[in-house]
Order: sequence, then C-alpha cells, then structure tokens
Amino acid sequence: MVNYKTPNVYIEEISKLPPSVAGVSTGIPAFIGYTEKAEDNGEDLTNVPTRITSLLEYETFFGLAKATEIEVTTDGDEITNIVITEPIFLMYYALQMFFNNGGGACYIVSVGPYTSDDSKDPALFTDGLAALKKEDEPTLILLSDAVNLDTTSDYYGLCVEALAQCNTLQDRFAVFDVVQEDSDPITDAAAFRSAVSSEYLNYGAAYYPYLQTSLNYYYTDDSVTVDVTGTLGEIKDTQGALYNAIKSEISKKRIILPPSSAIAGVYARVDRDRGVWKAPANVSLASVTVPTVKITNEDQEDLNVDTIAGKSINAIRYFTGKGVLVWGARTLAGNDNEWRYVPVRRLFIYVEESVQQATEFAIFEPNVSVTWLKVKSMIESFLEGLWRQGALAGSTAEQAFFVNVGLGVTMTSQDILEGRMNVEIGLAAVRPAEFIILKFSHKLQEA
Repeated sequence: MVNYKTPNVYIEEISKLPPSVAGVSTGIPAFIGYTEKAEDNGEDLTNVPTRITSLLEYETFFGLAKATEIEVTTDGDEITNIVITEPIFLMYYALQMFFNNGGGACYIVSVGPYTSDDSKDPALFTDGLAALKKEDEPTLILLSDAVNLDTTSDYYGLCVEALAQCNTLQDRFAVFDVVQEDSDPITDAAAFRSAVSSEYLNYGAAYYPYLQTSLNYYYTDDSVTVDVTGTLGEIKDTQGALYNAIKSEISKKRIILPPSSAIAGVYARVDRDRGVWKAPANVSLASVTVPTVKITNEDQEDLNVDTIAGKSINAIRYFTGKGVLVWGARTLAGNDNEWRYVPVRRLFIYVEESVQQATEFAIFEPNVSVTWLKVKSMIESFLEGLWRQGALAGSTAEQAFFVNVGLGVTMTSQDILEGRMNVEIGLAAVRPAEFIILKFSHKLQEA
C-alpha cells in the first residue's frame, strides 16, 4: 500500500480481470538440409535456424536448387532421348511444395552448401537438429532432404533423434517420409518399422508413398549436356530450333518428391482454416498429379494398423473424381488409445505450450488462493473458448474439461512450503471418425 503524505485526491487503478492465455502458433515447420548458400548480408547462417515466410525470402538467404544434370541425345534436329539425374538435394523443391499446399511461416536450418559429388553427411543433420533444439517457435520437424543419405538406416537414425527431441521439449511434432526403395507398400513399411525404435512414437507421424509433382526441374544451360556439342548453352546461338525444342521437352518433365513437405503445408492450412484439433486428412494435395505407388484398401490395412509395434503409416491415395488425398491421420503410436491420432497429440502440445507461457506471470507470486483463482480462471476461459470452437468433446463445459488447483485439492502444505503450485488440467479431446459404419437391414412389410 502506498503511504500518502500530502493531502490530495489520488487515483488507483485496480485490476479485476484475470490474465488471458494467448494460443501459440502451430503448423510452423523447420526444414533441415543442404542449401546453395546460407548468408544474410555477409553473416553466416549455417546451422542458424532462420525464420522465413515466402519462397522469395528463402532464395534471398539460401539460394536456389542445385542445377539438375540432364543428358540429351539427338539425331540431327530431332531429340531421341533425355536422361535426367534425379536431384539429391531436395530442400528448395520441398519449400515449393510446402508453400503450394498452404504453408506460411517456417524455419530453415542449413547444414551446409551443395557438394560437387552429391554426398551427404548424416552428422551434419544431427548438428542441424541440435541447433533447432535451441529455437522455441517451430512446432514441426521436417527431414525431407535427409531421405537421400547414403544408407536408409542413416535417415531412420535421424528420425529417432527427432522423436527424442520432440519428447524432450514437448512442444513439437515430427513428420517423416517412409523411404521408397522397393515401391512395395508392405516391404517399405516393414523396413521403416524395423529401423525406427519404439520410443516416443506419439510425437511423430509417417507418410507413404512419394508423390509425382507438377514441379519442374531446376537446371541451367550449362547443366544440360547435348551429345552434338557439349552443353545446351553452346547451341543457343547456332541451333536455335534445337535449343528451344530441348527446353520445351525438359519443361514437360516433373520431379518426384517425398510427401512430408506437402503434408507440412496441409498441417499449416488445416490449422489455419479449421484448427489444430481437425485431422489433417481427407484433404487434397496441390501440385501433385498422382502418388507414385497405387495403394489399395488391402495395402492400407497393413499400413494403418501394425499389430506388432503399432507403428501406423498414413497413406496418400488417388481417388477418381477427388484427386490425391491424405488418407490417414495416425501417429506412429497406432496402438495407443491416448495418442493414436495426430490431431489429439498436436492439440495437447498446443494447449500445454499456450498455458505454460501464459502462466509464467505467476512465478514468484504469493502461493495463495488469490493467485490460484487467477490461474484457474485464466485457463478455464481459454479452454472454454476451445470447447466452443469444437476442439473439446462434451455437451457442457464441465464435460469437456476441468481445472483444479488449491490446498487440499492439488497441493499439500509441504508443496506450498517447497514453493510448488500444482495445477491439474483434464481435456476431453475430440477424435476423428476414422471408420464410418453404416448398418442396413430389411424392414418387414407391415401391410
């Protein structure tokens, strides 16, 4: 209380409203991989998580894709064959897919520049993950550029590291690609399940198969070899017709990419349009013509339900008249009734992180009923807002959530002496209707 000493009229503003919980951002992925460059006005951005919001920003800081090597065989002025060396460095194309599918803000972790021999060092990706651990805002981890490591086991080892980071920080979720080696869903799924450990599975989801995109290969005149001359640039002025014909044919070629970057865009779009509690499934993919492997209902039975380890894999399928759809919304913990679904896990991450940041005001406040009431009212108001938006199940707020705090409720006298304020929060998260069962029967004639 202020000790007034001079006679006067004094005004005191008394706060009656509790503080509020501001929801944290969701759908902000961090892409880890090789880039053409990594600098901002001379400052090295290698292993520096950098926030961008557009492909133009990416190009400014990290450059373009590595020029694709293309060999063209001709017979006079006729093109007889075009052989494209599939790109090993996928970061630039992954960003295109992310933005095309509704992505917004994201982080780039450049682990180094493109190598001349297309080699990749898994240790650099580990360093990139370590750098990302220090950044608070990212909510998704993407390893799209790591699928082309020398051995598949190196990539799956990184997946295990990413899951461990998600579990430690509890504020992010990992989106993985199942490496497509045999183009057989059962074989590729078995390889993935054998290589990825069974720890922290509820913090990740995997997708299959790779996607035939509508994106063009990035190339330069010098990266295209023409058998009659040497490079495409060398015939530009002397054989204009052949030059234009070659460029026209190359423009018809489309790159194949692992699905995780497109899926990250879907996560961001669904979060923005519907909410993090809506399953990112039964949603079409942009810039995709077809999945590279046709998955049948029988194939998806094995992908969706893993009776041994529960490592569910979400299928991407083509449906006539609907296009290419994400047809699964399970985490890798497919046998876990609590954390089976991606939206449930991500909703809890969203609520936990939002409440954690909002309750920091109470640190070192008196551990008494006044503070407890402020904290409880603040959290209840936030959760009621989520319930009214459809994020929580229940016909009443009491059925949808509870918040408990207080002496004799969540705390003992010893807790208070030791400076602990325990708050218990329960949520009835909505779950997706994965299986719609329609039951029909004959109705007997009555007249």
